[in-house]
Amino acid sequence: MWLTIQGQGPRRTVASAERKVSNMKNTTWACVAVNTALVSLSFAVWNPLPNAAKVESAQQAPGTPKFQLDPFWPKPLPDRWVTGDVGGTCVDSEDHVFVVYRDNLTKKEQRIATASPPVIEFDPDGKVVNSWGDRKTMPDRLHGCFVDYQSNVWIAGTRDGVVHKYSHDGSKLLLQIGTKGHFDTADGTADGAAMNSSRTVLNGPSAIAVDPTNGDVYIADGTGNRRVVVFDREGRFLRQWGQQATKAQIDAGAGGVFFKVVHYLALGNDGLVYVCDRDADRIEVFDKMGNFRKNILIKSKPGPVTEEGAASWVAFSPDQAQKFMYVADTKDEEVRIMEHTTGQLLSTFGRPGHQDGEFFEYVHAVSVDSKGNIIVSESSPPGETAGMKRVQKFRLVDH
Repeated sequence: MWLTIQGQGPRRTVASAERKVSNMKNTTWACVAVNTALVSLSFAVWNPLPNAAKVESAQQAPGTPKFQLDPFWPKPLPDRWVTGDVGGTCVDSEDHVFVVYRDNLTKKEQRIATASPPVIEFDPDGKVVNSWGDRKTMPDRLHGCFVDYQSNVWIAGTRDGVVHKYSHDGSKLLLQIGTKGHFDTADGTADGAAMNSSRTVLNGPSAIAVDPTNGDVYIADGTGNRRVVVFDREGRFLRQWGQQATKAQIDAGAGGVFFKVVHYLALGNDGLVYVCDRDADRIEVFDKMGNFRKNILIKSKPGPVTEEGAASWVAFSPDQAQKFMYVADTKDEEVRIMEHTTGQLLSTFGRPGHQDGEFFEYVHAVSVDSKGNIIVSESSPPGETAGMKRVQKFRLVDH
């Protein structure tokens, strides 16, 4: 028997050999088929993007967490806002997500839409609950944000050498590290030769982490300079480590040197500092005094060091042991799921593409909320304005 759904109701087409079957049997089978079709239709309604939601890798180690794209997060932005590149994301204790946006809109976007505020705060459901920031006074070319143990929001800017600490709602600037427009270079300008040494000014800070045990501020001063620099809670210099690496040092796995951009850093619950030596395809691990411990390699495919490195951003699962480590791999446009202590690759999700759940050209940052959900952001390639410029949330569905 064959049954098709057309128009307002079912139509039966029965083979000649079946025409002797009783009307009762025909009616029974038709009802079963119609009910099956209705169940399938109902499933489709409740699962609007079943293919896009299945983001876990086909080859996944047992016990590895699995994630599903939430296609309804975030909610539509108000007032015809259009966002520029995502400079970074961070999550507070209430699982509110802060996203810092740059202002590199296309000419058409500038003409027909409204540039979003630099900072947008989303609640766990993706609703906009606050927005703030004045681009004239904030760090230029926003890159990285961090919510500390006192709920203050820290933001870096790679183009003018400052890091800002704001109150949670953005109404107060609480601290500035560095001097806006002054750089740690031979002549103090953005184009000068990097000195990698100043105790008072920065060069191109890209990320911040604050130690909850003492308030020390760790900064990846990694655009121009090649260092991690540490200040106390009042902004006074404490220590630094790092210098420019050679290709030979990278090939040898030498620690404490960085190839191009010190792109991000994070403090683990284990008391170690995880630093993304992005263009060398590795995460370097140090203790808080800067003593090198080990490399975690993020090499995706064989080949030389490229402009787009694999180790862009790192975050951890929310359990105390931080069993899993998540790495934004800009080279292969995916998120890597790794075992934290060993660095073993367990799985990946995402792929190059334009559809929901995929990443277009420059997956940039990852952050994790208290439930283990992952927020992934995308940016445009350097020097370009065309890109997805979006954030997506992948919900933890199985572990």
